[in-house]
Amino acid sequence: MFRTSLLLLAFMAAATSIASSDRQTYVVHIDKAKITALDQTLGGSKKWYEAIIDSITELSTQDGEEERSPPQLLYTYETAMTGFAAKLSIKQLQTLDKIEGFLSAVPDEFLTLHTTHSPKFLGLRKGKGLWSTHNMATDVIIGIVDSGIWPEHVSFRDKGMSPVPSRWKGACEEGTKFTSSNCNKKLIGARAFLKGYESRAGRINETVDFRSARDSLGHGTHTASTAAGDVVAGASVFGMAKGSASGIMFRSRIAAYKVCYSIGCANSDILAGIDQAVSDGVDILSISLGGASRPYYLDGLAIASFGAVQNGVLVSFSAGNSGPFSSTVTNSAPWIMTIAASSIDRSFPTTVKLGNGEIFHGASLYSGKPTKKLLLAYGRTAGSDGAEFCIKSTLSPDMIKGKIVVCERGINGRVEKGEEVRMAGGAGMLLLNNEDQGEELIADPHILPATALGASAANSVLKYVTTNNPTASIAFQGTVYGGPAPVMAAFSSRGPALEGPYVIKPDVTAPGVNILAAWPPRVSPTRLDTDNRSVLFNIVSGTSMSCPHVSGLAALLKAAHKDWSPAAIKSALMTTAYTLDNNGFPISDLGSGGSPATPFAYGSGHVDPVKASDPGLIYDIKPEDYLNHLCSLNYTSSQVSLISRVMNFTCPTTDTSFRLHPGDLNYPSFAVLFNDNARNNSATYKRTVTNAGQPTSTYVAEVQEPDGVSVMVEPSVLKFRKFNQRLSYKVSFVATGGAASASLGSSFGSLVWVSKKYRVRSPIAVTWQ
Repeated sequence: MFRTSLLLLAFMAAATSIASSDRQTYVVHIDKAKITALDQTLGGSKKWYEAIIDSITELSTQDGEEERSPPQLLYTYETAMTGFAAKLSIKQLQTLDKIEGFLSAVPDEFLTLHTTHSPKFLGLRKGKGLWSTHNMATDVIIGIVDSGIWPEHVSFRDKGMSPVPSRWKGACEEGTKFTSSNCNKKLIGARAFLKGYESRAGRINETVDFRSARDSLGHGTHTASTAAGDVVAGASVFGMAKGSASGIMFRSRIAAYKVCYSIGCANSDILAGIDQAVSDGVDILSISLGGASRPYYLDGLAIASFGAVQNGVLVSFSAGNSGPFSSTVTNSAPWIMTIAASSIDRSFPTTVKLGNGEIFHGASLYSGKPTKKLLLAYGRTAGSDGAEFCIKSTLSPDMIKGKIVVCERGINGRVEKGEEVRMAGGAGMLLLNNEDQGEELIADPHILPATALGASAANSVLKYVTTNNPTASIAFQGTVYGGPAPVMAAFSSRGPALEGPYVIKPDVTAPGVNILAAWPPRVSPTRLDTDNRSVLFNIVSGTSMSCPHVSGLAALLKAAHKDWSPAAIKSALMTTAYTLDNNGFPISDLGSGGSPATPFAYGSGHVDPVKASDPGLIYDIKPEDYLNHLCSLNYTSSQVSLISRVMNFTCPTTDTSFRLHPGDLNYPSFAVLFNDNARNNSATYKRTVTNAGQPTSTYVAEVQEPDGVSVMVEPSVLKFRKFNQRLSYKVSFVATGGAASASLGSSFGSLVWVSKKYRVRSPIAVTWQ
């Protein structure tokens, strides 16, 4: 019944597709047990899938009506997930329900990318701790699933590296302007997956992109070098942020899996990239992209990531760039490491002086001379309808020539607005935040004198620009260090997660604002067609940038603790994260007017790699624990089967002694849901910690109670007698304020296990719904 309903869902999606043809690509999930049983008979799973395609052809023509096009097999998935991607007609899709072992079919879709000084900000020092010679002399492999890589970049040189690990099964695939010689002992693998993309968007235009792993967008090169780029002295962009650029795990191997192109990233290609990366032998997967939240059994990224975790691979995903709005976080499955974005203590300030004497500070990567005092133009004084946003064909050359144009954010890109101003003859641009973007200042490599301004400055500018003959000047101050940091980025997506509300998401935050990393020299820093500048490094912002920071940190921890599971590495990064900035104040949130951030913005806090290498206690989770957690969320056995890839998976029954509760997943944080209409709200969660620190140690529970909630820990003291010993405890949460508590919406606290040496912290988030 369940698989029939999923087929109906796929059929309905196909019926409403924007495609002009009834043929489109589907990701088809097959029972792993069925494939395994037939492998020996047919000589491999690919032959089984080819047999399925033949069966689809036969079944779809039984009524005597010939199909115009046979089904087209694009990919087979064999490691991180089990199934295939194929281009099918609606009639061919309907025949899948007659195929033995069929679980579900999901229409393919396009997902989006979540678009130096940071290692020092993270406390990493060459020759010490996690950057010690011993720890860096390892063969940890990071797989980057992104827009490809620019292999000749100096960040990917292999000087001094040992031979490629013998366990590596990957390849350096040849394609447009990419040969096997482009790989080395640093970049040990490169593949491109484009069948899903071309199935929907048509053949890639090789004059603007590459049908190979070569990067035409810059995004993949930037994320790869952030995670594992070599140390490059004297790196900068336009002379700013000058210093040594380094990946977090700069001696790690890199394997690049290109799945993103100019229009987007096809889900079928991403799944093929993940599946191949796990089969090739990567240790860490770094994936800075995503789509809309949906139940995990319909989420291909969640399914493939679970398969990766089953194979011992930690998967790090970006949280998304849809903040500061609530419940916008994506990639929220509990087996995924979900990364938010925050700033580092480096900025690129500007000074804007208005003709009335008001002075404001902004941010820009423009490196030219300051402007003179020039007239301002905005809205009706700059052009036609839409001129306030500086969108295409709205600015009048006669009205803005030689003036600084005021442009509001929205509709088109930030640097695109500057391009419109320059093309229309404008001399500069003031780029204004709205209330949602708040005081967040993103530094962009503008092609004319331009600066971003926060919401409060924007309000003053908009009032002033309506006066007679308004003027302004812009001065550029270069690179400045030492400001308050970290600060949560307004763009960083927020929790609570729409899926899996019993887990706090995102998990942690990491540097993601104004990050310097490698860039393809043939891709302009703005990626505008009219921008002819070439740079070797570029500064970009997004959770796409914070994700590879954590991927690199996970590689460092993997090198230091080879026996740690993905959940153990994740636990270490979460329980040692900090919540105070470099001035000792609570981390602030630019998405909420600078007020203190909450766990729905930063999860457990900002990553601290030095402490994470020696966390004291670990919250470990086995793959089957995640499946039982899904059962506790009322997933049916059939729905869990889609994730476990086994058709006969059975959820524990409620009448057994093994009773499941959603809050009992052994997660390093506590998400508590209360009914705002109930008089008595209470919940008790169980946790088990493993001693990863001193063999003999005693930990005492220290609780900061959320407003309106009483918290009791039992036992409140944990006494360990040996290394790797496991001890369990319970936490009870009781609402104390009735309706008054419910009016809070959410409240936050923490549980910290304290010993003489360690502080093992877990955030608490209580939500009334």
